[in-house]
Amino acid sequence: MAQARYDQVADFYVAGWEGTGDPASLALLDLLGPPHGLRVLDLACGHGRTARELARRGATVVGADISSVLLGRALQAEREGPLGVRYLRADAAALPLDDAGFDAVTCNFGLSDIDDLDGTLAGVGRALRPGGRFVFCVLHPCFPGGPDVSGSWPADGRYYDERRWNATGALSGLRALVGANHRTLATYLNALRRHGLWLDLLSEPAPTPEWSAIRGDAGRHPLFLVARCIKAPRPPAHSSAFAHTQNSLLSGSAMTT
Repeated sequence: MAQARYDQVADFYVAGWEGTGDPASLALLDLLGPPHGLRVLDLACGHGRTARELARRGATVVGADISSVLLGRALQAEREGPLGVRYLRADAAALPLDDAGFDAVTCNFGLSDIDDLDGTLAGVGRALRPGGRFVFCVLHPCFPGGPDVSGSWPADGRYYDERRWNATGALSGLRALVGANHRTLATYLNALRRHGLWLDLLSEPAPTPEWSAIRGDAGRHPLFLVARCIKAPRPPAHSSAFAHTQNSLLSGSAMTT
């Protein structure tokens, strides 16, 4: 099982990220649409802030996370205010939920924490029913940072340098502690397509004025990326032959004079 980096910083994380009133979470919930009556998997659920909001809105929710400490906080919140959320300790890249038929999967800032993107998206694809929605948000891969604010990639690197790293900006406390995986937009979009998750809608919500006021020029750049993808239906049995014919037409090999 992958490393549970948040076990060591659970108090810091829970204190700083409570509720879903931030711009990225609001955009995620908006792109998801009304969840009432849906079966939803909240991936990298942490202490349950998104899972509980989905349950309040009428969804049947399973939350999955690798951090036993954060899941303990989620279970405590469930005992104190029952909403029917079920929690599962699992590596996002090895979910024990194949063909689970979820209507939607959400992931609120979890993908950059996860080292195995392909394994995770393969699991998302298996967990969703055909036509189901995968809605996620990440720190915008194109965010360059600003004074005392780390960007999406290391200060000594380039946008094109994909790797795990720890932030150094004085105002980037969480990422200094747990680090993040920087990936380009192309890497995210191509990985989604590989696993049958087709981009449907994007949102780039602006940070709050309060956030921008103490971070100078950082507030002028795209900070959040929120996306909704649709799981493609299973291809028909003749799809390979169809694709071959299309490729032949495009290459000109099937043209006649």
